[in-house]
Amino acid sequence: MPFLIPSSPRFRRTLRLAAWNALLIIAGLALIALGGEAYFRVTKPYMEKSLPQEFVPGVGILLRPNAEVRATNLLDYWTVSRTNSLGFLDREPPAPAPAGCPVAIIGDSFVDARQVPIADKFQVRLEEMAAIQLPHLNLTAFAFGKAGSGQAEQLPYYDHYARQLRPRLLALVFVGNDVWNNHPVLRSIRSGRDPRHLPSSSVTRRPDGTLALRPPVPDFQQFHLPSPPPPPESWADRVLDQAGRISWFARWLEAKRDALYPSEHWRTARSAYAAALRQHPEYAAILEDADNLSWRMERDLSDQLADGDLSPIYAEALKYTAFALAQFRERAARDGAGLVILASHHLKKSGGTTHLFDWLRETAAAQGIPVIDQSDYILRQGGRLADAHWRHYDHWNAQGHQWAAEALLEWIRENQEICRPPPP
Repeated sequence: MPFLIPSSPRFRRTLRLAAWNALLIIAGLALIALGGEAYFRVTKPYMEKSLPQEFVPGVGILLRPNAEVRATNLLDYWTVSRTNSLGFLDREPPAPAPAGCPVAIIGDSFVDARQVPIADKFQVRLEEMAAIQLPHLNLTAFAFGKAGSGQAEQLPYYDHYARQLRPRLLALVFVGNDVWNNHPVLRSIRSGRDPRHLPSSSVTRRPDGTLALRPPVPDFQQFHLPSPPPPPESWADRVLDQAGRISWFARWLEAKRDALYPSEHWRTARSAYAAALRQHPEYAAILEDADNLSWRMERDLSDQLADGDLSPIYAEALKYTAFALAQFRERAARDGAGLVILASHHLKKSGGTTHLFDWLRETAAAQGIPVIDQSDYILRQGGRLADAHWRHYDHWNAQGHQWAAEALLEWIRENQEICRPPPP
């Protein structure tokens, strides 16, 4: 018997009402999409990043000199900056070296700081405040930073660039993932590159057990670890991917979704890289318990330091980090410069002392390197640690850079002797 559609007036009214409701919902969604699209196209300068890079022999991968850099997370910041002639996101350093008290600041993405305009970066704010508060020092400050680097990778930044300033003070910015980045195997687990062929300076252990620096490898692109296949896309992923090709609003929605519900593919990939490295005799012992690592390195390492039971890979990463800090100490002593570490507020983001911060302070103290605690400075000013970074990205915003500059200036005010020229 064929299916019959009821034809009563009441049913037809209900059907028309449902159709109008559906049409209104579709029209409302369309208006939201059109409004969102118009908003982003009018208020945002771009939705495509531009991070031109190149390999520099003896140094590693840097941003291309004198190039435009567009950086955004599509949620909090949109910046357009230009690199200087060295490939760093800062003003052009003077040549010859400036008189007075030059300060060289070296670090990772917190110093690269592509999330804020150059005028808001903490080396610029430090210079401006010092000119008002400590004008007799004639202080200048320049930054040498690259995202994703640790102290081992940053040593060539001093040797090839910062040293030319003849700095009176060398300030290292330390964040939690520096320990990860200072170990070639952990770097490989994060990047999928072979730890023996990294495009950066790294620490290696000689046959006699002593540590040494391995220079960047120019042909690094030929050496990769086996990668797991990406997870299958859901229909929502496919829709957003297709819409994102033409819609700025769709790209924002995708970024918002990724911030709220980050993909777990990175965990699968890192586990696969660790498994591949564990097959190599050189890395099998230090990765014997790699399956038990969370791969959220800062939290995991801090927990292990609290328990006093370090996994072999983290124990070695801490030794490599201490070695890299000692290399900076030796360079500063050789060149007659002061050395200080600015510990980012992320090491104590919760407001309480973390074990990783304690390790840094104790390790630095053993080498005679003072540590500035940015989180302590922020709390002493009555600030909140959460106000130092972006809502959707844990790097310094303009306020975070301001507090970093103030904390460093406070230390310089109390240690002005570092600006005195060395005896002839």
